[in-house]
Order: sequence, then C-alpha cells, then structure tokens
Amino acid sequence: MSYGNFRLMLAAVAAVFVAAGCMQNSQKPAEPAAMADTRAADEAAIRAGDADFVKAAEAKDLEKCMSLYADDAVFLASGIPAAVGKDNIRKDIQGLLAAPGLQFTVNIASVTVARSGDLAMDQGTVSQTSTDKKGQPVTSTSRYVLVWKKMPDGSWKIAADTSTNQK
Repeated sequence: MSYGNFRLMLAAVAAVFVAAGCMQNSQKPAEPAAMADTRAADEAAIRAGDADFVKAAEAKDLEKCMSLYADDAVFLASGIPAAVGKDNIRKDIQGLLAAPGLQFTVNIASVTVARSGDLAMDQGTVSQTSTDKKGQPVTSTSRYVLVWKKMPDGSWKIAADTSTNQK
C-alpha cells in the first residue's frame, strides 16, 4: 500500500469515528419511563382486603384470614406477646376466631399508599363483639395500624399488624 492510499484510508477511518461520536453525542439519554400511579387502585384493593378479613373472621375461616398475611409478618396486640411469622400469628388469630358470636365493625380512618406503590398504611378502629359465658355481648374497641406490602404477583399482604385497646 502506498503512502497516499494509507493516508486516505486513515482519513476515512477517522471520519467514521468522528461521525459515530457526533451521532452518539447528539442522542439524548433515554428518560426513565414514568411510573404509573396506581395508588387509587391499590387503596381499593387494601380496603377490600380489610373487608375480606372481617368476612373470613366472622365465618371463622382461619385459612382465609391467614392468606392475607405475608409469610414474615409481625403481629403486635395489647396483652399478648409479639408474634413474628405466619405460623406464630396463626395461633393468635385462631384464638381470636374461637370467641363465640364473633362480630367486627371496622372503621377505616385512612389508607395511605406510598408513591412507590410497594407499601401502604391502613389505620382506624375495630370493635369486636363476642358473647361471654352468660350469653351476654361483650364489646372491645381497638385502634389499629396495618402495614401492607405489595407482593411480586401484585397482591397485597399484611406485613405488620398492630393494635391497642381503647376500651
């Protein structure tokens, strides 16, 4: 190859690199896609979960109640030791369901879903009525906070359940 041809080939290669660099610099980096705001739908799903728990508890359906808890959930309630994990929580829920004449009234004060869409907080009051040994109704009211976590399949599960007796 002659010196003239070598210079021509070198100039052509340099031109290709310069053109490629210009094209690369002229392209703006892709903007991340805006995350869809699903908070309204997520709130509705969590409110439905609250209603499902009440129906299942009143029907004494332990398995349905437990299906609403994450495997690693935490349960903190007045008067009983903390329970961590679904198997330990099951014992407490089973004790709750054993109450005769069990009825619940849940008043949801708020459901706040994180903008990230993976966590939510649900708080309010719950009144639990059952019958005592004499057949008389006994009602207790508690304030509660539930932390819900969105699972990989899109469902919501209770990650933390805490309550404190009011009266």
